Amino acid sequence: MRLNRKLAVALLVVGSTAFVGCGGGAEVNQHVSSVSQGQELEDLKNALDQGAMDQQNYEKLQKMILKRGY
Repeated sequence: MRLNRKLAVALLVVGSTAFVGCGGGAEVNQHVSSVSQGQELEDLKNALDQGAMDQQNYEKLQKMILKRGY
């Protein structure tokens, strides 16, 4: 059960980056989460360790999470 949650969070984070750069005009950022930044980073690391993503994507997403500062 915990693995499914971690994978879902990792996929959500990865999927949310797919639309970066799409469209034009004003940039709108919206974030709604009940997961702490620490939990997000832990889930991201677990996804890397389990082979769900490569090191390059891990580092990119880690920077995004840390930059967000939630």
